Amino acid sequence: MASLDGKVALITGAASGLGKAIAELYAKNGAAVAIADINQQAADAAAAEIKAAGGKAIGIAMDVTNEEAVNAGTDKTVEAFGSLDVLISNAGVQIINPIDQFAFADWKKMLAIHLDGGFLTTKAALKHMYKDDGTGKSRGGTVIYMGSVHSHEASKLKSAYVTAKHGLLGLARTLAKEGAAHNVRSHVICPGFVRTPLVEKQIPEQAKELGISEDEVIKNVMLKDTVDGVFTTVEDIAQTALFLAAFPSAALTGQSIVVSHGWYMQ
Repeated sequence: MASLDGKVALITGAASGLGKAIAELYAKNGAAVAIADINQQAADAAAAEIKAAGGKAIGIAMDVTNEEAVNAGTDKTVEAFGSLDVLISNAGVQIINPIDQFAFADWKKMLAIHLDGGFLTTKAALKHMYKDDGTGKSRGGTVIYMGSVHSHEASKLKSAYVTAKHGLLGLARTLAKEGAAHNVRSHVICPGFVRTPLVEKQIPEQAKELGISEDEVIKNVMLKDTVDGVFTTVEDIAQTALFLAAFPSAALTGQSIVVSHGWYMQ
């Protein structure tokens, strides 16, 4: 059984969707979790649910594009729980438009949240993971980025998202090499389509942009390349995040783990 007993995890974008599911599963498996979200009230509510179920959690307001906010939230996590062992860089948004109509401001916003956010949270976490544990060794830890099948495959209307998710592969692989000397591992989880609020919002947007029905978006765009026509679930992704965080050695590091019902096969 995977166990995170005594571990501390900071999860961004964790007030809802994939981040919340990971936080809840981590707490059930012994981790103390910091629910980081741009919405403080939602973060506190998600943390309260975990505490009501017997887990350890705090809510943290964090704009992942703001270095001061990221550093302050990371330090608050360590102050509350004493250490930091797992970072899940999960905060993300989606904006749909063809390249010739994609506003530069939207492009910059997408890359800031996904890529700058991944970099800033990693840098802040490494300050604690690289710290000497008192035995002359680094404490170490695991950094997991929420990528996508779009880290490997392109789709129409998603230029900024695809670019950002491809970029996370480079960040994770570089960290795997740099972090090895400090007992830090890194991975990118690459989900297929999961029916989170982010994906639900895309269905009518793509239907309008492509001139097809919402059912056709689901069947012929989102799920057409899966082996069974089934959405990936938040539980699928949470279980993958648990496995990667609990894995005991650097035999598994710098990896892209695709969870997509066969949409993309490595």
